[in-house]
Amino acid sequence: LAATFSLSGSMASSVSADGYLGLNGAISESQTKKLTDLPAELLEHILCFPLLSHDDICNASCTCKRLRDVCHGRGKVWGHQYRLRWPRLQKYYRHNECCDWLREYRTRHTVGLQIRLTVESISKRFFTEVLGDSFAEIQSLGAPEHFCEDELLFILNSDKCLTLKYYAKKILYFLRQQNILRSLKLFLEQSPVQQSALEGAVLVDQYCNPLAEITVASISDQLEEITDKVQKMLRIKNPSHPSLRGAPGVCFHVDDLELQRQAVCVLNCVLYEQLQYKGNELDYYNPLNSYIHQVIQRHTGIPISLSVLYMMLARRLGVQLEPVNFPNHFLLRWCQKPNGSEDIYDFVYIDAFGKGKQLTAKECEYLIGHQVTADYYSAISTTEVLLRMVGNLLNIGKRGEGNEKSYQLLRDSLDLYLTINPDNVQYLLLQARLYFHLGIWPEKVLDILQHIQALDPSQHGAVGYLVQHTLEHIQHKKQPVQPEVKRRSAAEHVDVRYAAGLVMKHKRSGYNCVIYGWDPKCTMSQEWISTMRVNQLSSGADQPFYNVLVQDGTCRYAAQENLEPHEDPLEIGHPEVGRYFSEFSNTHYVANEELETRYPEDMSETLCTVRRLYHRLLPSSGGNQSKAQETAEPAEQQAMPM
Repeated sequence: LAATFSLSGSMASSVSADGYLGLNGAISESQTKKLTDLPAELLEHILCFPLLSHDDICNASCTCKRLRDVCHGRGKVWGHQYRLRWPRLQKYYRHNECCDWLREYRTRHTVGLQIRLTVESISKRFFTEVLGDSFAEIQSLGAPEHFCEDELLFILNSDKCLTLKYYAKKILYFLRQQNILRSLKLFLEQSPVQQSALEGAVLVDQYCNPLAEITVASISDQLEEITDKVQKMLRIKNPSHPSLRGAPGVCFHVDDLELQRQAVCVLNCVLYEQLQYKGNELDYYNPLNSYIHQVIQRHTGIPISLSVLYMMLARRLGVQLEPVNFPNHFLLRWCQKPNGSEDIYDFVYIDAFGKGKQLTAKECEYLIGHQVTADYYSAISTTEVLLRMVGNLLNIGKRGEGNEKSYQLLRDSLDLYLTINPDNVQYLLLQARLYFHLGIWPEKVLDILQHIQALDPSQHGAVGYLVQHTLEHIQHKKQPVQPEVKRRSAAEHVDVRYAAGLVMKHKRSGYNCVIYGWDPKCTMSQEWISTMRVNQLSSGADQPFYNVLVQDGTCRYAAQENLEPHEDPLEIGHPEVGRYFSEFSNTHYVANEELETRYPEDMSETLCTVRRLYHRLLPSSGGNQSKAQETAEPAEQQAMPM
């Protein structure tokens, strides 16, 4: 662009030198103007052309003082560049806000470079679980959080390297959760009257799904849409109903009990008949049933999540319902006395899970099959609602299959529960055991154990055992361990037929998977071998076994005789793929540096197998693959006669 402006200036000068005779024989003044003589507004318009980059603007501003003044930091040009490059950041600025856009641009650009370098260094240093203290590097940058988050999102959405995307996702997950925890603590500091069950449910939802865009405003908007449907039907039945005069999002109270009944009746009709909301009896323990945005999206949930939804809708219609912590089945209660009551028989109990069915106190006991005391019919606070909600997630996490997904749910729900109730010894001990089992945050484990000992000295036995082994783990961490290297050329690995990166199919179970490691013989315990009936295989445990990432999100250990190359390789949608591979190359996965260090000869074998099976040339996939292709040629030539 600088050359363009220079050329324009030269052309303008040449016209001025040659001159142009007008009708009166004089040189026309209009032909002596340069491009830089244009009004500032027009120059700004030209410099805001979408194809111009920040380099072009820098070059233009260096050509002359005139253009430097037009491209000043607070002007339209740099504001346009900033909005063009980082559109997601516009929500942090007021409309037509005047600020130093050049300074903002430089800061965001610098933060982006720092974040990318940090993510790259983390991916090289941590091949196993990314530890929490490694994220301190991001926080120690001292950069604006929204700049860090924006760069991480850019890597997630734009970068092709699966490994970078994997670690960027981990970091973004952690950073967002820290912000949500701070919001939750502020929420808990409010008085019970100020606390909204909807806001609390959204905070729980956000913490367990930090990468999803969930806000109180978006959920409220969806509730307003349902409320509008209810009001539309209510207007047909009773055009003068007071619920129709309520302002959007504002809770009020309808005094007349008969008018309340009309509103509740229409709410049931819209929610359960028109919109087809229902309790999820078939998949009750699915964690999605506990997330308010999923309940609204899928029109199904469990008693507590449907009750929160029902209660917030009723309040928008002027009907005040209260949450009841009934055992095994969360309920709502609706007072039938105009001045309130403490008698449990003066309430109607609403089962939001059972399509809004209205029950007496005695009928509630039929839901659970036994009698309960009057205390269980009492209304509870918003904090207690959240504890019940998080407790459900905790139980689902404990019921999990021991995979990455269930462990993450257990960790998230424990974090939430102990933020709300930090002195619960049972869950503090569970958290310490979980971290110890996963081998993460040993220093934090010691802090938790110290807190448990102070709260309940009778736990000294369990605490002492964990302290001893955690200290051993910390000592072990201080001694760097070299990764085990497995070479296919070694004599003991001669029977290993497949290599890391190959997309496979299990012959018996039918699942699709990708290999990320192997052993020449089964290395699992004798108990596992017996449980999995390995001895019933034709080669038993005396054959190669492969670590595979399965399409359903699990990690499995499969015998060689049960695996075969997939006839039409496809991408494996496993959350841990990026830990081991840098990209999917049409027919196979390309190992990242960390995996290639452990299996240095596998990439060439993978390429050899792919060529032999799929009869097509592989596209270039970077330096690692190019080297592997070079080393694969002689191996393939030798393999052909065999």
